[in-house]
Amino acid sequence: MSDGPVREEDISRVSWTRWLLVIPFIASLWVPFYNGVDPKVWGIPLFYWYQLVWVLIGAAICAIVYASERN
Repeated sequence: MSDGPVREEDISRVSWTRWLLVIPFIASLWVPFYNGVDPKVWGIPLFYWYQLVWVLIGAAICAIVYASERN
C-alpha cells in the first residue's frame, strides 16, 4: 500500500482492468452454451475441456489485472 493520497487518474486506470475479471465469470456461468458432449478434444467432452480452458484464461486475465495494478 502506498502512503500517498489516491489520485483520480489512478482510480480510472485501475477500474477498467478489473472489468476483465467478469469475462471468465460470465463464460463459466453461461451453462447452455457449453452443455454438450461434442466437439471432443482428445476424447474429453466439451463440458469438461471448456471449463478447463476458462480456468487457464482466467489465470491469464488475473495476471494481466495484477500487472496493470502493480505499476
